[in-house]
Amino acid sequence: MNNAVAGFSKLSKEEKIQWLSEEYFSNPSEAVTTLKQYWNTDEKLQQLHDEFIENTITNFYLPMGIAPNFLINGKYHSVPMVIEESSVVAAAAKSAKFWSTRGGFKATVLNTEKIGQVHFLFQGDGEKLQAFFNAVKPVLLDSTESITKNMQKRGGGIVSLTLRDKTAELTNYYQLHVTFETKDSMGANFINSCLEQLAKTLKEEAQQYDGFSETEKDITVVMSILSNYVPNCIVRAEVSCKVEDLAEKKIENPQEFAEKFVQAVRIAEIEPFRAVTHNKGIMNGIDAVILATGNDFRAVEAGVHAYASRNGQYSSLSHAKIENGIFTFWMEVPLALGTVGGLTSLHPLVKMALEILGKPSAQELMQIVAVTGLAQNFAALRSLTTTGIQEGHMKMHLNNILNQYQATAEERKVIATHFQNSTVTHASVVELIERLRK
Repeated sequence: MNNAVAGFSKLSKEEKIQWLSEEYFSNPSEAVTTLKQYWNTDEKLQQLHDEFIENTITNFYLPMGIAPNFLINGKYHSVPMVIEESSVVAAAAKSAKFWSTRGGFKATVLNTEKIGQVHFLFQGDGEKLQAFFNAVKPVLLDSTESITKNMQKRGGGIVSLTLRDKTAELTNYYQLHVTFETKDSMGANFINSCLEQLAKTLKEEAQQYDGFSETEKDITVVMSILSNYVPNCIVRAEVSCKVEDLAEKKIENPQEFAEKFVQAVRIAEIEPFRAVTHNKGIMNGIDAVILATGNDFRAVEAGVHAYASRNGQYSSLSHAKIENGIFTFWMEVPLALGTVGGLTSLHPLVKMALEILGKPSAQELMQIVAVTGLAQNFAALRSLTTTGIQEGHMKMHLNNILNQYQATAEERKVIATHFQNSTVTHASVVELIERLRK
């Protein structure tokens, strides 16, 4: 029928499921069974999950895996990853092992500045507004004291507050541009609370300012919100070794491999169509760790892709060079992450993931996440410039095809043997299954 529903949010969880199953499924009882089989048997744990978002009906599970052997700044890590895509965890683990015998990964946090803005309209003289801002700046900062007090105790808070004139781009448009240090929290709620208080104080002070006309006193705040573009919250990850040390089973000519690898990266630097896929591979690694540690992968994705476009054209996040016989592969990415607050103290698996990582600070987590992204990119480029991407990927994808066709244990054994020395394609697997079943 697909009818509209009134008061859906006020229905109980059972009532929501009942309505959905009757409205959208030809077999309502089967739909109810499917939704309920993913409920947690621990009622308290299920309630915790139910309260993360609104209108919950069930839990949607993604696999959580481990990529071990990451040597980062001289210390080994086993990295938890949450992702649904075949071969991502295997590729990260393979890169980690490869580089663990070649000096490991180096990671450095270059800056941790986060940004928020109060966007407002002012109809009047820009110089008068600047004079007003200079006069009330201490009042604006003092007004946030109750919000920033605890953050200041941890060494964070508001770092700078400036007025920006954007009237050349949009009539009457100005900003309060604020930078923050949020230590081990991602800081979204903290930043937004500060910004809303600054906006309130700005309006109040403008009403009382003698230097403004009546029109000028009426400042219109459009919105107050953090920015997920954090070009000054940057972490660098890199690997390097002698070119000859790149040699392994599938890299018989390391010089040729290194040169081809560098060319592949350069193509991604100048060709946006390639750069998008290149960076997507990096984000396979980054997002998987961000999900596992309860951080906001949408915010990171948006900020990273904006950073990749900062010079006017979308480009590769990673870079490579050969200099004096040394191969170097590196990346700088903006990552605003937290290890306290949000899901980090609520979701049991997030808490476990952070424990596996040694209860890292936000800066340590930035390093681990960036390194995983670089490892993922190295694995993809190594495959692309040697055997091709599909050989390894399709072997990992084989299980998905077998599950889709509900292959028996005996069929799986025969199929696995067959494809040890043959290329896996969806069509060839299906053809073999049909042959076996005849």
